[in-house]
Amino acid sequence: MPLVRIDLPAGTPAGYKDSVVEVVYRALVDVAHAPENDKFFVVTEHGAAGLVMDPHYFVDRSGAALIIQIVFNAGRTVEVKKALYRAIAVGLSEKVGLRTEDVFINLVEVPKENWSFGLGEAQYAE
Repeated sequence: MPLVRIDLPAGTPAGYKDSVVEVVYRALVDVAHAPENDKFFVVTEHGAAGLVMDPHYFVDRSGAALIIQIVFNAGRTVEVKKALYRAIAVGLSEKVGLRTEDVFINLVEVPKENWSFGLGEAQYAE
């Protein structure tokens, strides 16, 4: 926990992807208090037909916009979630020059027993 999926436009350079992963990971650890070394990311590039985002819903997005979906344990406050959104958006702006308007984030909260890190066990189940 957490599991992060990042969907990017096709042709994104490898170093850029690495920086995006690092910004999101640091925000999760520093702001949302995810455990250190708990780093599980799926990064996927998509052509224009595979990454569809309305260019004007709530904000004006560019062709560089990306989607970040974070699945983690339920229980964080709204304040922590807002701080996480801000830390990721500002961090990406500072690290890779991505406009904050181009950072779409979705959180999915699940009960602790919904994780298995291997061995067919539910390590967080009580």
